[in-house]
Amino acid sequence: MRGGMVRAALVRGVVVATIAFTVAGCGPVPGGGVDDGAQSSGGGKSASEALKDLKKLQVKGRASMTGFDRDEFGSAWSDVDGNGCDTRNDILIRDLKEEVFKKGEDGCVVQSGILEDPYSGKTIKFERGTRTSMAVQIDHVVALADAWQKGAQQWSASKRKELANDPLNLLAVDGPLNGQKGAGDAATWLPPRRAYRCPYVERQIRVKVKYDLWVTSGEKDAMEGVLKSC
Repeated sequence: MRGGMVRAALVRGVVVATIAFTVAGCGPVPGGGVDDGAQSSGGGKSASEALKDLKKLQVKGRASMTGFDRDEFGSAWSDVDGNGCDTRNDILIRDLKEEVFKKGEDGCVVQSGILEDPYSGKTIKFERGTRTSMAVQIDHVVALADAWQKGAQQWSASKRKELANDPLNLLAVDGPLNGQKGAGDAATWLPPRRAYRCPYVERQIRVKVKYDLWVTSGEKDAMEGVLKSC
């Protein structure tokens, strides 16, 4: 148990340090981390900055889904940062509390924990298992299918893999809500918990600016509507 706690602390330290580097404008770091404010309420200065960033994004229609496949973004949950833990477990370690780790896995495999779900506000008990693991899923804040239709199909395989594993674009969330969202953008799906809509849209914009993805006119209007209410 102690080894797992030490590994968890190291993983958290790496993800927080890396996102700080990225947000500071020093450029993307493959397999980097996510800020401590991943589930904060947002608003204020961050909303105004997000509105400015939104204006930087191209507005275009959706490209075809032709050729889309999850494998175009690399194998799911690779250990892209080389810390010994796959990306899914990195995110569980970051977003859950009271984690218990699977024995013999060097503190990398989360067996159980508690999620304060940002999308619903519910407290969800995570328990690894064939019938229980899906209660908590890792959401791509900018869905991979959405990214495919808004620029990613023109990218290199390595850039698509980076997006799929970038913790800036990943959140542990309520499984059924993640399924409900599917490949939706801000025009078609927003978290039911209204208090999280501002940070959710702000995060989508940060991802789209970082990877130079475009938005549709309807998506831009929806994002503006949310941010102006923050």
